[in-house]
Amino acid sequence: MGCRDRVYHKMAGDAGGNESHGPVTEGMRQLVTSAISDAVLALLRCPVCGDILAAGDGCLRCVSFRCGCRFPVMDGIPVLINEHQSVFTIDDFTQRRNTTLDLHRNRLERTCARLLPRVSANLTGRRNYQRLVTLLLQQSASPRVLVVGGSILGEGMEVMVRAKSIELVETDVSFGPRTMLICDAHSLPFDDASFDGVVAQAVLEHVADPVQCVEEFHRVLKENGLVYAETPFMVPVHMGRYDFTRFTHLGHRRLFRRYDEIDSGVVCGPGAALAWCYQQFLLSFTSSRACRAVIKAFARITSFYLKYFDWLLLHKPSALDGAAGFYFLGRKTDRQLSDRELLSMYRGAG
Repeated sequence: MGCRDRVYHKMAGDAGGNESHGPVTEGMRQLVTSAISDAVLALLRCPVCGDILAAGDGCLRCVSFRCGCRFPVMDGIPVLINEHQSVFTIDDFTQRRNTTLDLHRNRLERTCARLLPRVSANLTGRRNYQRLVTLLLQQSASPRVLVVGGSILGEGMEVMVRAKSIELVETDVSFGPRTMLICDAHSLPFDDASFDGVVAQAVLEHVADPVQCVEEFHRVLKENGLVYAETPFMVPVHMGRYDFTRFTHLGHRRLFRRYDEIDSGVVCGPGAALAWCYQQFLLSFTSSRACRAVIKAFARITSFYLKYFDWLLLHKPSALDGAAGFYFLGRKTDRQLSDRELLSMYRGAG
């Protein structure tokens, strides 16, 4: 049991009169009409104190008398945000404000995104997800996987969706076509040891404290649970103000220092990094939204071919020093990698 759970479960017991850990009530099932299963509903916890949740008057409420937080359910999707540890407020979601996904992109931007060639290519994602599926099914006949940042289907994740024996719990801080639950990775609203795997694709650059988020992954993973992350390195700011951090290959490994590495490497290479930087150079000349849409289209047409060089560079040491992004696949452990050990793991060209 995690620290917040130990503290607040004890407090709830001292207060007396709280509900016990029973099955999912009919009231909860009627409120939460998203694709969340009863088994996952039973694992939901208050993101503020870690105590159990029950159905309230059109909301989910924490049963702890000392907490008593209430969380709205929007169109069947619970909004479980700890406002003390998040850049978001519950009102952001009840008022349907833009969070990380721009819900109001103009038609030109949407058309360009759909029709024009992309400046980057995910070289290893599909293979990595297939390997993750294989490892998960070796450990459990019906594994449960938490997807952080899962409002839309990540590139290569079709492999996991097709594996019908894997239960995906897709969460995000944005409403989207696949969002089952709104939550912030800094305070995951789940009991300890709830999941066989955690996936965070293009997420950790967008959180204020990635170390805390990875610790939360560790908390909600079962013993020997698996984590898979893809995180950018040589990529300009995207998602505006919701973009905080970049990681070298070694820095990414240090972030997951409480995990045994199964595999890691380049997911998008230096060619993609060059194309992204070229696009950002052109965008630097204007702040007009319409002009920027035209520039993005021009940049994609004139630089998309650079990503194809990455197939030649993928396994070269120099690619690790200038790639657009990296992946990490690892297994939860109680041991923590030391920084001295970390230095010996450098695989770049120097």
